[in-house]
Amino acid sequence: MSKVSEITSTFVAYLKRPDLYPELRRKIWKNIFNRSSGLRGKEEAEQWCQSIAVSEKDFIENVLKISFVPFENIFPQEYQNALKIQEKTPVKMGGAGSLSVIYYINEFAKAQSSIETGVAYGWSSFAALASLVSRNGTLYSSDMPYILQNQSEDFVGCVIPEKYKSNWDLYRFADKESLPKIFEKTKTFDVVHYDSDKTYDGRMWAYKILWDRLRNGGIFMSDDVGDNAAFKDYCEQNNHKPYIIEFDGKYAGVIIKK
Repeated sequence: MSKVSEITSTFVAYLKRPDLYPELRRKIWKNIFNRSSGLRGKEEAEQWCQSIAVSEKDFIENVLKISFVPFENIFPQEYQNALKIQEKTPVKMGGAGSLSVIYYINEFAKAQSSIETGVAYGWSSFAALASLVSRNGTLYSSDMPYILQNQSEDFVGCVIPEKYKSNWDLYRFADKESLPKIFEKTKTFDVVHYDSDKTYDGRMWAYKILWDRLRNGGIFMSDDVGDNAAFKDYCEQNNHKPYIIEFDGKYAGVIIKK
C-alpha cells in the first residue's frame, strides 16, 4: 500500500467511526505539526536505558524480593493455548511484552485494581489477570482499535483465557476518551501499565494523569522506554527512581510509588 493510499484508507476508516473522531482530529494535528514527537531523544534514551538496565530475573528477585519463575512456567497450559489462538488469528497486532514482570508487579502490589493502556492480542492483560483473579481483582483496559484492519476488534484480547474475562473491563477508545470513563469506575489503582501512544507528548500526558491515580506503594510500568526520552525525562523532572528492565532487545521502565 502506497503512503497516499494508506492515508486515504485511514481517513475513510475513521469517518466510519464517529466515536473515534476526537482521535482523528488529534492524528491530523500530530501529523501536520508534531511528526517528530515519537523519536524525541531516542539516542539519549537508549544510552540511558542501556547504562542502568537489569534482567527480568534480577528485577524480580532483587527489587521485588520474589523468587523468579518465568510466567510461561507458572501457567504452562494457559500459555500454550494462548500461543495457538494467536497463530490462528487472521490479523496482525502487537506482540507480548515482559509477561513475567507484569505478573509479578501485580503479585508484589497484591493488586485488586490495575489499569493498562494498549491491549492488542491481550498478552499483557493475560499476565495481569493471572495475578488479579486470585484476589478477585479487576483489570481496566484502554485500547484504541486497529483502524485499518477489518475485524481486528473481534480479536482484541483473544489470548486471555475465558476464565479470566469476568475480571476484565475493556474500553475501546483512544486513551483520552477511555481513561475518564475508567476513572468514573474507580479512583485509584494498585498497578499502572502504559503501552499505548508511544509518542513523547502522548506519554508525558498519560504518565501524569495515571501516576496521580496510582496509590502509594503501587507500581507504574511503561513499555518501550528506549523509543524516546519521555520516561527518562518524566523520572528526572519528578525525582522518581526508575528501574529499567531489558528483555528481547527492548526496555521497560518501572517506578515504585513511595
